[in-house]
Amino acid sequence: MYCEMPLLVVLPETLAQVQQVMTLCHQQGVPVIARGAGTGLCAGAMPHPDGVVLSLAKFNRILAIDPLARTARIEPGVRNLAISEAAAQHGLYYGPDPSSQIACSIGGNVAENSGGVHCLKYGLTVHNVLSVQLVTVSGELVTLGSEGLDSSGLDLMALINGSEGLLGVVTEVTVRLLPMPEKAQVVLAGFPTVQAAGDAVGAVIAAGIIPAGLEMMDHHAIVAAEAFAQAGYPLDAQALLLCELDGTAAEVDQYIAAVAEIFTAQGASSIRVSQSETERAALWKGRKSAFPAVGRISPDYYCMDGTIPRSQLAYVLTQMQQMSQTFGLRVANVFHAGDGNLHPLILFDANKPGEFARTEAFGARILALCVEVGGCITGEHGVGLEKIRQMAVQFNDAEIAQLHRLKSAFDPHGTLNPGKGIPVLGRCQEYRALAKGETS
Repeated sequence: MYCEMPLLVVLPETLAQVQQVMTLCHQQGVPVIARGAGTGLCAGAMPHPDGVVLSLAKFNRILAIDPLARTARIEPGVRNLAISEAAAQHGLYYGPDPSSQIACSIGGNVAENSGGVHCLKYGLTVHNVLSVQLVTVSGELVTLGSEGLDSSGLDLMALINGSEGLLGVVTEVTVRLLPMPEKAQVVLAGFPTVQAAGDAVGAVIAAGIIPAGLEMMDHHAIVAAEAFAQAGYPLDAQALLLCELDGTAAEVDQYIAAVAEIFTAQGASSIRVSQSETERAALWKGRKSAFPAVGRISPDYYCMDGTIPRSQLAYVLTQMQQMSQTFGLRVANVFHAGDGNLHPLILFDANKPGEFARTEAFGARILALCVEVGGCITGEHGVGLEKIRQMAVQFNDAEIAQLHRLKSAFDPHGTLNPGKGIPVLGRCQEYRALAKGETS
């Protein structure tokens, strides 16, 4: 629903060309929007009508892989999955695996701090990036972080990951690689209620077990994904959990038995354990295909991205079911249950008058609910334009003013990706009033 025609699109091939573009635009006061593969879901890389889109599509080389240090040095246009494919010959892989990993680029992953189905154990992008090369708004080249265990000074790496192109243009990234586990298996469990599945998530973590991935899907998502991927999901379940355990063979065997016992105690109606790598991949294919699969059961869908404490999973899912009835719109839930990152998919038909506006109000209410229970409005999709109104729900004026000061330290004239991420302070009261109207 967000679109704009830029003043100009440039496709530099060298670092010097990126610096020249940034220097010239800075001198002329022209906005610059860095863009990668364009798979983002928050309108974070939408063009500016008076600005330049700086495409990093030609920065697509894997510069070096060090199997001893377990690192890879890459350009921002490299696809997420391509890193693991290149590292596989060394018995290594890159941990973060967003569902769009076949297409999304590492530069965009850094911009949004992307995660994926294995983020519970192996972390988000910020936990797997060691250093970045950054071109500032004025064209200066700086390196943040290091390939060593630590670097001195402020933790600017945590600031850059998730900064949505507001602070600089990433031109090179060094990532941490992980050894492929000796064994990995998935436990698929169907549950008669969403409440039971949500409680089972908490029970697994409470038992001291940290799965490689712990994902949840509700009935709408199960039906859509099964029709699309034919993964063998239980169609009679109201919710399912995919719990992957990895490590040594002995560890996996022990944890598989423990998780199956926990799921049974929590009322699982069916339990299945993958018996081959092919079966494990098929179970994950269903989950990673959920977004396009939902497109087959609804003319349109709106993907949200909020994060909540795990203890609130069952409550929030129950509230969303009630909101679904209130707004008269179906919602399919697919999310990283292990770390509470929700991805509700609101199903609607844009051709029906007023339905998109009702969908946006429903989405805003979900994000407000996330904040109410101690969570936040985004986990890995970013704020961009989509959630800029909800920033005023999560943050007060003093906090938003601090975000503006931080932005100004890197970009004094506000020409890097303007209008995204941080709301104009003067409009925050308007946004809060609007949010109250949407949630009343």
